[in-house]
Amino acid sequence: MQSHYDVVVIGAGPAGEGAAMKLTKEGRKVAVVDARPEVGGNCTHVGTIPSKALRQTVFNIMRYQRDPLFQRVGELRNVPVSQVLARAKNIIQEQVSVHTRFYDRNRVDLHHGQATFMDAHTLRIKTLEGGKETVTFEQAVIATGSRPYQPEDIDFKHPRVFDSDKILSLDYPVHKLIIYGAGVIGCEYASIFVGLGYKVDLINTQNQLLSYLDDEIADALSYYLRELGVLIRHQEQYEKLETFDDCVVMHLKSGKKIKADAILWCNGRTGNTDTLGLENVGLTANSRGQIAIDRQYRTSVPHIWAVGDVIGYPSLASAAYDQGRCAAAHMTGTGDMEHVDDVPTGIYTIPEISSIGKTEKQLTEERVPYEVGQAFFRHLARAQITGETVGMLKILFNRDTLQILGIHCFGNNAAEIVHIGQAIMLQKGDGNTLKYFVNTTFNYPTMAEAYRVAALNGLNRLF
Repeated sequence: MQSHYDVVVIGAGPAGEGAAMKLTKEGRKVAVVDARPEVGGNCTHVGTIPSKALRQTVFNIMRYQRDPLFQRVGELRNVPVSQVLARAKNIIQEQVSVHTRFYDRNRVDLHHGQATFMDAHTLRIKTLEGGKETVTFEQAVIATGSRPYQPEDIDFKHPRVFDSDKILSLDYPVHKLIIYGAGVIGCEYASIFVGLGYKVDLINTQNQLLSYLDDEIADALSYYLRELGVLIRHQEQYEKLETFDDCVVMHLKSGKKIKADAILWCNGRTGNTDTLGLENVGLTANSRGQIAIDRQYRTSVPHIWAVGDVIGYPSLASAAYDQGRCAAAHMTGTGDMEHVDDVPTGIYTIPEISSIGKTEKQLTEERVPYEVGQAFFRHLARAQITGETVGMLKILFNRDTLQILGIHCFGNNAAEIVHIGQAIMLQKGDGNTLKYFVNTTFNYPTMAEAYRVAALNGLNRLF
């Protein structure tokens, strides 16, 4: 079987979907190839959706445990993750159904199987049934995503060794867990598992958590994780891992040894490019399987683009979708999408972290005359009502022009709250000013009111 398309998109996650939807609306004949039997990519099946569903369940447990009326919920602690995740399976199927309809309505052909480039304009697909298909194309988009990085000296087939994909199938109770790698995924899972009653050792290879965040926000995360019971070990490197039937023992280069029921490896990701046959089109991935692109998301091969996790930073589903649309805009010549730069950080720890714009450290290094406005959630009526009083909203602004330079939020619903500041911050000219928050009436009580509190706090620092 052979078909010809204007564009073939490899990968049906957010990046591939964004590209496919934009391309077909511009009149292109499009095919999407994905190695899974259902659309959605890793985001839907093993990443964002199931992990955030797990997080929400754990968050609910922790919330009820603070209320004397619901403390019997505490009996759910130490249950296997696979049981807690039962609800996530329904969410995954709902997401698959929704996104499948997008492809159907837009007449995008779906091919399920492993795609490999045969030459610059030919793709071979090994179907899930074991057959083979061949498609030819004028242009292609690589959107194959990434997978957890697995060092060769770690036995990931052992039942007590997990990566961030495999951990969602954990089917036995764990009392103590080692998490190696304190990036976004490691910090998220540390807050989730300590909420389930696990003892957690979080091994950080750096000297602080998430060093790209504003220092005050990173410090708040460290403090709160420790308050929950996470033991954070900074500037540590593993030397070897011993695995046994009933435990694992991690040896660190510092001489420390840590024993636990299981280990979750969260130290980096690898682009899914090793089976694509990139050599057949003149492309080469780096040591982490990532493909180099230009500002248009075009690779060194003029008719092939790459988007999403397979190109590396920022490796966010939200950014990936827009990267796909941007690449498609350049492919079709519409030019109505800008390069994806201003992306808010969304970290789904308990509680959440979200930010956009400059940090205090960056502004100081750039010698920008900035000032700070703060609103602590414990002072907000809505936070007192919900009981979610941990956290703060922080606005950085130019003290001379009042232009907003950065929004940093730590606390419940931070990933939602940040978008209010983002909308004002990205306005052109005089539209971006701290005065907007002072002169706008917010519903009361709300968390959005934090913007007005922070703005007034900041103005009071001026003289």
